[in-house]
Amino acid sequence: MNKNSKLLKFDRFFKSKYIFVFMTLALFAIVIISFGIGYYPLSPSEVFKAFLSRFIEIDDIKKQAVTIFWNIRLPRILSACFIGASLSVAGSTYQGMFRNPLVSPDILGVSSGASLGAALAILLGSSNFTIQMSAFLGGIAAVLFSYIISRNSPHSQIISLVLTGSMVMALCNAGVTLIKYISDPNDVLQQITFWLMGSLTKTNNEAFLWSFIPMLLGLIIIFLLRWKINLLTLDDEEAQTMGINIRFYRAIFIIASTMLSAAAVCLGGLIGWVGLMIPHMARAICGVNYERLIPLSALLGAAYLVLMDDIARSILSLELPIGVVTSIVGAPFFIYLIIKRKD
Repeated sequence: MNKNSKLLKFDRFFKSKYIFVFMTLALFAIVIISFGIGYYPLSPSEVFKAFLSRFIEIDDIKKQAVTIFWNIRLPRILSACFIGASLSVAGSTYQGMFRNPLVSPDILGVSSGASLGAALAILLGSSNFTIQMSAFLGGIAAVLFSYIISRNSPHSQIISLVLTGSMVMALCNAGVTLIKYISDPNDVLQQITFWLMGSLTKTNNEAFLWSFIPMLLGLIIIFLLRWKINLLTLDDEEAQTMGINIRFYRAIFIIASTMLSAAAVCLGGLIGWVGLMIPHMARAICGVNYERLIPLSALLGAAYLVLMDDIARSILSLELPIGVVTSIVGAPFFIYLIIKRKD
């Protein structure tokens, strides 16, 4: 390696390290500010005292501020962070694995399967925890069904996965439509519609902790193996000549991404565009090397969804569903991508 190559490699490392430090600090600042935003605003001193109240005794702090900080804002902000990171990492992984920058985390039907599971649980009058479990299992089942069918196809696995995922998505969406059609319009239908719009309103510590486990596991798997995604972007024949078991690693990444997407959907409902938009932003900043792209996607996704949640609960007197806010921002971005690719 000559001197110029060494300098170029060092320059790239320094820039990427600087970017990650900046994004980490930006995410931390956004999270701190978010604790004060809401129907009951908290001043910076109240946020600080409410945090310390769990560890030391503080006299001049309102109990209401402590309750809002620990039982409402903390699980909600943490949920937004992990949902944003999970959807962004899953989107980056799928875009690399399917070699298509317009792929989103629900390409194999995970969101539609989760919607069907949640809608069925709501129709049966289940508890919030049961609805969450049904959504998670529905998303897992939909992707498993898509993968099993694609394995028995004589065509390319990538093409088969996309086609079977579209078929499963259509079936699940039809099931959701049928459930909405037979639901009580004064009660059940409203609950299903609200869940499908995506919201963090009902997020609590119990719901977050349950979804945190599969999200953390999926993130760890992809983080440890993220350099393998660079090889999956190659043609199957070219990757196999390098001694890579394509089917094995593709299955591992599908499992990890499905866990991320299913856990994110069951916790916050349908929150669109995050897994499509954020990987493009990360790619524009750090390039196509997935060793850097995956961590940056996680940081950007977490910061972005916390900001979107802040807008959803502060822009109007009535809280907006976060899925509506992300769609308003994401749709113009998708149009930009189409125009850019056309050029």
